[in-house]
Amino acid sequence: MTDEPDRPTRPGNAQRVVTLPAEIDIMNASRVGGQLGAAVASGVAVVIADMTATSFIDSSGVRALVQAHLRAQAKNCELRLVVPAAVVLRILSLAGLDRLLPIHPTLDAAMAT
Repeated sequence: MTDEPDRPTRPGNAQRVVTLPAEIDIMNASRVGGQLGAAVASGVAVVIADMTATSFIDSSGVRALVQAHLRAQAKNCELRLVVPAAVVLRILSLAGLDRLLPIHPTLDAAMAT
C-alpha cells in the first residue's frame, strides 16, 4: 500500500482510487480499512480499491473489505474492486465477496462502469 492519499480518478468525477499493497494481512489490514474508510467518508459516489499489485490476502484483509463495503453502503457509496490475480480472486470468491462487491480485472474497467 502506498502512503499516497487516495486520488480522484478524473477532474469532476465522483470516484476515488485507493491503491492497496501487495499483501493484505493482519499486519496492515486495519490501515487498509482506514484508507478505504477515509475515501468513503470523503463523500464520493464510488471508491475503487485497486488491488492490481495484491497477490495475497488473508481473512483480516477480507474483513477489512467487508467493513469498507458496509461503510460505503451506509454512505450511499459503491465500493468496487480491481483484482487481476487469480489467487486473490479465488480467496474473495470463497469468502463470497464476488457476490457482494463488483470485481473488475482492470482499473480502466472499474472506472468505466
